[in-house]
Amino acid sequence: MSSRTAPLAITIATRESRLALWQAEHVKALLEAQGHQVTLLGMTTLGDQILDRSLSKVGGKGLFVKELELALEQGRADIAVHSLKDVPMELPPGFALACVMEREDPRDAWVSPQCAGLADLPAGAVIGTSSLRRLVLLRNALDALGRRDVRIEPLRGNLDTRLRKLDEGRYHAIVLAAAGLKRLGLAHRIRRIFEPSDSLPAAGQGALGIEVRADRADLCAALAPLAHAPTWHRVAAERTVSRAMGGSCSMPLAAYADWREDGRLRLQAAWGDPDGRQPLVRASGEAAVGTLDEAETLGRRVADDLRAAGARPPAQEA
Repeated sequence: MSSRTAPLAITIATRESRLALWQAEHVKALLEAQGHQVTLLGMTTLGDQILDRSLSKVGGKGLFVKELELALEQGRADIAVHSLKDVPMELPPGFALACVMEREDPRDAWVSPQCAGLADLPAGAVIGTSSLRRLVLLRNALDALGRRDVRIEPLRGNLDTRLRKLDEGRYHAIVLAAAGLKRLGLAHRIRRIFEPSDSLPAAGQGALGIEVRADRADLCAALAPLAHAPTWHRVAAERTVSRAMGGSCSMPLAAYADWREDGRLRLQAAWGDPDGRQPLVRASGEAAVGTLDEAETLGRRVADDLRAAGARPPAQEA
C-alpha cells in the first residue's frame, strides 16, 4: 500500500463482455493488491446493443463508454476501465483519463481456420472486420496482390461472437486485435500477426485507459502506481493524430508510435478512403519525447504531414 494513498472503496464500471470483464478484473486485482476495496458494476452499453449497423454509421466507438460515464457522473461508480482505442479523443467536460496502463501487443491478428494469409484466400473469399482502418489497409494490400475478387464485409459483436461467426463459415478470415485474443487465452486462434509495416495499428490499440471524474484527485493518486509512462507517451502521440484529424474513433485512420533504440519516439500514421477514391496516404515523424506535451506536439506534426499529403478530416469530405 502506498504511504501516500489511503485505502479507498472503489467501484469499477465495466461493459459485460468477456474481454471487458477480464480487463476490469485485472485492474481490480492490482488495486486490491494496494489495499483498496474494489467491486464491479457490469453494464450493457448502446454499442453492445446495436449489432446490425457499422459503428461509423451509428455514432462511433464512443457508444461503448457513454453509459459508463453516466455511472461515474451519478456516483454509482468511481472509475471506468476502457480499451483505449474505444475512448473518444475528446472526453466530455468533467471527466479525465487518470491512467494508461502498460500496453499489451498492439498489433492486428489474422484469424482463419483455412488460410495462412491474404495470398492463400480462395476466389471470392470474404474477410470480416468492424474497422474502417482495417478495411482500407486490407484493401490496399489486396490491391497490391491484384485481388479485387475478395470482399471485405462488416463484422460486429464481442470477440466471442466474431469468432463464432468465423467458425460458422460466414467468413474465410477475420482480423482482430491481438491483445484481446491474448488476454482471453485465445492466442492459439491467431494464424499470423501483422507487423505494423503490413497493418498499422489503431491509436491506443492494446492499451487500457482508466477514466474518472476530473474532480477525483483521490482516485488519480490511487491509480498512479498502475500508470506506465512509456505507453502513455506512445498513445498520447497516436491519439493526438486522431484528434487533429477530426477526433472520431471510427475514421479510416491508423496511428502507431514506438520507441527507437536511440530513445526517440517514432510515430507512423496512415489515412485511407473507404470508397477507394484516393490512394492510401502515409506520414511519419520522430522526436525526443519525455512529457505528454512533447508527445502531443509530435502527433500534431504528423497529422499536419498527413493533411499535406492529401488526407482529409471527415468535415472536409464531399
